[in-house]
Amino acid sequence: MTSATALRIEQPAAVAAAGPDYVVVDRISKVYNEGTRQQVEAVAPTTFTVKAGEFVALLGPSGCGKSTLLMMVAGLDTPSRGTIAVAGHPLAAPRAETGIMFQDPTLLPWKSALDNVLFPFQAADRGTGPKDAATVARAAGLLDRVGLKGFHHHKPRQLSGGMRQRVAICRALVYEPDLLLMDEPFSALDAITRDEMNLVLMKMWEEHHRTALFVTHSIREAVYLADRVLVMSSRPGRIIEDVRIPFARPRGLEIGETVAFNEICGHLRGKIQHVPH
Repeated sequence: MTSATALRIEQPAAVAAAGPDYVVVDRISKVYNEGTRQQVEAVAPTTFTVKAGEFVALLGPSGCGKSTLLMMVAGLDTPSRGTIAVAGHPLAAPRAETGIMFQDPTLLPWKSALDNVLFPFQAADRGTGPKDAATVARAAGLLDRVGLKGFHHHKPRQLSGGMRQRVAICRALVYEPDLLLMDEPFSALDAITRDEMNLVLMKMWEEHHRTALFVTHSIREAVYLADRVLVMSSRPGRIIEDVRIPFARPRGLEIGETVAFNEICGHLRGKIQHVPH
């Protein structure tokens, strides 16, 4: 496992200590078309942990295997070698307790924003949907807290890209998962909307405080959101740096103008630009 980088920045006392290891990735690798001429090694043997309640960003260039690694932690892809454990149990299949956000919000176009948030319950109940008012109220409350009050009954086509991703955040949180996995959920948004969504995600994460693993190729996004940043090399991806972010929470966007923030960004940029191909 890589060691944390020692930057010349003091650790504020207000940064909360993380809990015990919650996600344990032990020497996992992924090889597609193994044993054929088309064999592709997507992820080299990789080891890391995520502690309970910690927000960890996976940062690296496009095509380095970040999403593949995330999907293996989600149980949606199978490692070629190695093991993954979540909450102390070996991972052999997707977990009901894991919430996932993809690059596309993947909303059902014929359902309202509220019904899209409630869809995990409807799928689990074979389409009958949640029967208790408390669940519906929780979904409506989440929409209100991300700024979608008054839009509960709008269809996805009536919402902007940022609004659709707000619905996706609510859907990932509505059944109170213990692990939140996010695969570049804001990569398709413009810069202003992306900043807004980072603020929304930060607010919701601080409120619910789930263990989180966030894939991005944006250095500034990783530093702003995360407690730790794991830097991946180009393909076959492997963890080459583990950097702890020393900023107390809550964080405003103005932190991005500070010398300390930009020093960390510069360090991470140098690591990504100078990794061997």
